[in-house]
Amino acid sequence: MGSLKLTLNFTNQRRGRAEHAAPGEKRAQCRPSNVLDAFIGARKTTAGRRKMERIMATKYLFVAGSMALSVASPAIGADDAALLREAQQIFQPLPKYMSDPGTTLAKELVALGRLLFFDPRITADGDVSCATCHQPALYGTDGRPTSVGVKQRLHSRNAPTIFNAALQFVIHWRGDRESLQDQAEQALTGAISSGLDERDVMDRLRRIDGYAPSFAAAFPTDSNPMTVKNMANAIVAYERTLLTPAPFDAYLAGNVDALSPAARRGLETFIKTGCAACHNGVGVGGGMYRKFGIVEDYWSATGSRNIDKGRVEVTKDRNDLYVFRVPSLRNVAMTAPYFHDGSAATLADAVKVMGRVQLGMKLGDAEISDIVSFLSSLTGDLPTEFAAPPVLPPAAVTAPQR
Repeated sequence: MGSLKLTLNFTNQRRGRAEHAAPGEKRAQCRPSNVLDAFIGARKTTAGRRKMERIMATKYLFVAGSMALSVASPAIGADDAALLREAQQIFQPLPKYMSDPGTTLAKELVALGRLLFFDPRITADGDVSCATCHQPALYGTDGRPTSVGVKQRLHSRNAPTIFNAALQFVIHWRGDRESLQDQAEQALTGAISSGLDERDVMDRLRRIDGYAPSFAAAFPTDSNPMTVKNMANAIVAYERTLLTPAPFDAYLAGNVDALSPAARRGLETFIKTGCAACHNGVGVGGGMYRKFGIVEDYWSATGSRNIDKGRVEVTKDRNDLYVFRVPSLRNVAMTAPYFHDGSAATLADAVKVMGRVQLGMKLGDAEISDIVSFLSSLTGDLPTEFAAPPVLPPAAVTAPQR
């Protein structure tokens, strides 16, 4: 009976998934025993839309239902070994490296990327760098609901941490940057992040004399190594080194005591309630898109002032209304505020909102506290080469010359 109740609980979590409803539209009311049929028939749309809904519903219910069955045994709460085995099936530890660190060429490339990441002089007013939105003191974020770029121009969304970003399948909340390389190249000439076009970027870079030998060492076979593309290559090489192994990785490697009893309870609750259906893998998230507001509109719980339509503005596909990339939860305890608009000030607030709008659950204070304890076990140490900024090549901030 307990297993059946838990399985139905997972099924109920997805009510409303089929409806990418605009504010005020009526949502379907589904019986637990017939949720998939009600889900598919929630709206009379085109045959193509119904097929897409059926595929999405089947995939999610298979994952969530399988996880519900796998944790239904009452022994798991008391059996740390069983919980560890379950976690090892859902999550993976961080790799030691995201690229080959051993060659001299790789070291030159990473060293150059580190300089460029922290250098503010290659932007419109010489006061914004990658590190402006991804600060060491704030665990690779800026602590703002949404970031501020050059000339006080506002970004539309919250800046996620740069740590472990190489693990994520797309960059940005809406997936409008396909990779770290794509993100770095566009940021170097972006209206908000840079304020300069490619020619002005290169003019500014060439007038900092110390960069020429660094580019020559990092790109020895290029006749013209100082390009925006190579700047991006170097920055990405550096960003790929910013991994933060955490106590949870030691736990996944077999050290049960790496997590406190509260964190282990939180892990079990995280799995049991269905959080891990989206937040899984090596990043504990960062591997898929999902609608924000499955059970009810997200802004009804977050109090968001501006309703962000999400990925639909990129793809123009109505199935992507209010869809965002699922964020990685690594270091999440250190990266407030939360969600794409920074509308949750604390991690406990964010957990409460997620239970409500994604899972249809009112999580108790003890459950929230335990989940926060688990999420805190995802905090790793600051990478040594990020904890303090490097000494940059000397040069004044100057306006581009043409």
